[in-house]
Amino acid sequence: MAQIKIYGVDTKLIPIREDLSNVIHACVMDALGMPKDKRAHRFMPIAKENFLMPGGRSDAYTIIEISMIEGRTAETKKKLIRLLFDRIRDEIGIEWIDLEICIYESPPCNWGFRGKHGDEIKLSYKVNV
Repeated sequence: MAQIKIYGVDTKLIPIREDLSNVIHACVMDALGMPKDKRAHRFMPIAKENFLMPGGRSDAYTIIEISMIEGRTAETKKKLIRLLFDRIRDEIGIEWIDLEICIYESPPCNWGFRGKHGDEIKLSYKVNV
């Protein structure tokens, strides 16, 4: 299970959200082995005056937060981050300086979906990759 939140300046994020979602999900499938039908993306467009950012960033500044069940290796998580940096730059045009990515993990027992606890559900994909 992985849920992804994408934050950005509304006037920049809204026009690219479908393409950005496609790129992000392709990276998640390639790095984590997630199935095509397991996309859970939440776009959080924010008015520029409410989206304070570090110096040197442009209006394309985007934050991606990935919440997922723990179990992936450091190598797998680094692969995901690298894919996101490179493909988002190449396919969407957001430079590395304007992209921040953070992965949050929690044990399966902290998740609940389909009416069950995460540690009680048999997933259709591997978590320990």
